[in-house]
Amino acid sequence: MSIDNLISAAVARAVKELYGVDTAPESIVPQATRKEFEGNLTIVVFPWVKAARKAPEVVGAEIGQWLAENEGAVQRFNVVKGFLNIVIEPRYWNGVLQSIAADADYGTVAATPESPLVMVEYSSPNTNKPLHLGHLRNILLGYSLSQILKACGNRVVKTNIVNDRGIHICKSMLAWQKWFDGVTPEKAGKKGDHLIGDCYVAFDRHYKAEVKELMERENISEDEAAARSTLMAEAREMLRRWEQGDPEVRALWETMNSWVYAGFDETYRRMGVDFDKIYYESQTYLQGKEKVLEGLAKGLLYRKDDGSVWADLTAQGLDHKLLLRSDGTSVYMTQDIGTAKMRFDDYPIDRMIYVVGNEQNYHFQVLSLLLDRLGFKWGKDLVHFSYGMVELPSGKMKSREGTVVDADDLMAGMVDEARRVSDEMGKIQGLSDDEKAAVAEIVGMGALKYFLLKVDPRKNMLFNPAESIDFNGNTGPFIQYAYARMRSVLRRAAEAGHALGTVEYAAVEPNEREVALIQRLADYPSTVQEAGRSFSPALIANYAYDLVKEYNQFYHDCPILKEPDPAVLALRLELTAVTARTVASAMNLLGINVPERM
Repeated sequence: MSIDNLISAAVARAVKELYGVDTAPESIVPQATRKEFEGNLTIVVFPWVKAARKAPEVVGAEIGQWLAENEGAVQRFNVVKGFLNIVIEPRYWNGVLQSIAADADYGTVAATPESPLVMVEYSSPNTNKPLHLGHLRNILLGYSLSQILKACGNRVVKTNIVNDRGIHICKSMLAWQKWFDGVTPEKAGKKGDHLIGDCYVAFDRHYKAEVKELMERENISEDEAAARSTLMAEAREMLRRWEQGDPEVRALWETMNSWVYAGFDETYRRMGVDFDKIYYESQTYLQGKEKVLEGLAKGLLYRKDDGSVWADLTAQGLDHKLLLRSDGTSVYMTQDIGTAKMRFDDYPIDRMIYVVGNEQNYHFQVLSLLLDRLGFKWGKDLVHFSYGMVELPSGKMKSREGTVVDADDLMAGMVDEARRVSDEMGKIQGLSDDEKAAVAEIVGMGALKYFLLKVDPRKNMLFNPAESIDFNGNTGPFIQYAYARMRSVLRRAAEAGHALGTVEYAAVEPNEREVALIQRLADYPSTVQEAGRSFSPALIANYAYDLVKEYNQFYHDCPILKEPDPAVLALRLELTAVTARTVASAMNLLGINVPERM
C-alpha cells in the first residue's frame, strides 16, 4: 500500500472512532506538506468539523494524536489552523523505496482483455503538403496521450486519418501538371511530401496572380475575380472527375499520394511515433455520403433548392451545417461521419478521442450531435482533445503561402544545435563520432518533444528552439543529462564492486534529503493516473523535471560513492537506480529517449 493510501485509510478509521463519521478512504487525499511547515503529508480536516462540533485546530490535534498512537508510520504531527501536517517515521520510507525498487513496472497498470478499449486519433495530415510544426505538436500530444492511457491500464488503438482527397489535393495535382514538367521526387532530389508541398504553394501563387489580373483588367471586386478564376474552376472540375472515378485523374492521384506517404513515413520514423491503423478519407467519404443520404430519407436532414444537403442544428443552439454540396461532393463533416462509422465497425471502442486543435472546437461539437442524430449511440460520448496552437514570433503559419516551419527541417536543425551545444559545453567528450551523433539525435529530438509537451496542451504556445536546447532549467536536455549522470554513478559503483541489492539498508534512517526524494518517487503512480484522467502529458513532463531537481539536490548534499557506511551507500545507490528508472519511464510516456552516456 502506498503511503498516501495508508494515511487515508488510517484517517478514515480515526474519524470513525473519534466522531462516528463513515468516510471513504479514497475521498481523503493527502497533499505534500508545504515547504514552510514541518511534515511530509497534509490532511485538510474541515470536512469533520461540523460532526465533531469543535474548532478545526482541535479536530486536527485529535486526529493527529490518534494517528501517532495507532499508526506506526506516523512519527509526529503539527496543526496549522485546519491543516494536519504529518511527519512519517523515517525508516518507513525505506520500505516505500524497497517496494518501488521491487516493482519493475512501477507507476503503470497492465491492461487486461476486459480493459476499456480507447482509440486515439492524431496526425491527420493532408497529402498536399509536408508535416510542419503544428503537426508536430498534434502528433507528439497524440502519441504521448496514447502511451499514458496504456500506462493507466487501457487497451489503446493509435489511429490516423489521412486527408487524401478534396479540392486542396486537386490544387497540387493541377499545379504539378501545369508547371512541374513531370518531375519526380528522385529527379528533384526531394522527399515526396516536400515536392507536393511546392506544387500547392505554386497553385496559390498563380491563383492569386490570376485574381489580381482579373481585378485590374475587368475593374471588379476580389470576390468577383475569385468566382471567375479559371484555375479554381479547373481544380473543381478535377475534383468532380476524381469522384466520378476518372482513370487518368485517379492514376495521377495515386502516384502523387504514394510520393507523399513515403515522405510521411520517413518523418514519422524520425519522430519515433507509429499507428496501429490508418484510415483514408478516399475510403471513408462514401460511407459518410451513404449515412447522410439515409438521414435525408428519414427526414433528419433537408435538401435545399440547389441540391445541397444540410442539417438544421438551431434547436441545439447552433446553425445550419452543410453536408453535401450542390454538385454532390462531400465536405469534411461528411467524411468524419463515414470515418467514425468505419472505426466503430472495425473495433469495439469504448472511448473515441480526437486530438485536434482548438480551432476545430465547433466542428467536433457538430460532429457529436450529427452522429447522435444519425443513430450512432456513441456520438454523444466522443472526446475532442482540444489543444492550443503553436505560434512563431512572426505569427501564424500558412501552408499555402509556404510560411510554415517544416517538421523535417526543424528536427534536423534541433539535432545539429544539440550537437553544437553539447560540443561547446563538453557534454560528449570521450565519445566516438557515432556515439556523438547518436547522443545529438536523442538530445535534439528530446529537446523538441519536451518543449512542445511540457506546456498545458490547452494553451497556445510560442516555439523557441534556443530555449529548448538549454541544459539548465525545465528542458529535455536537462532531464536527459541528469539521467546520464545517474547511469554513470551506477556504472562506477559496479566497477568499484558495489552491486545493487548486496547490502541491506532497512535499518538506515534516511535523512531529510533522501526522504524528499523517496516521497517524490512515491508520487509517480498518482501522477500517471491524473495525466490519463486530464489528458495532460504536461503533468508527466513537469513531474520528470521536479524529480530530477530533487535528485540533483540529493546528489549535491549526499555523497554516494565516497560514503563510508555500506548500508547508507546501498540506500543511496538504490535511490539512484530507482530514480533513473522512473525518469526513463516518465520520458518514455512522452516518447522521449534518454542517453546512457553524455
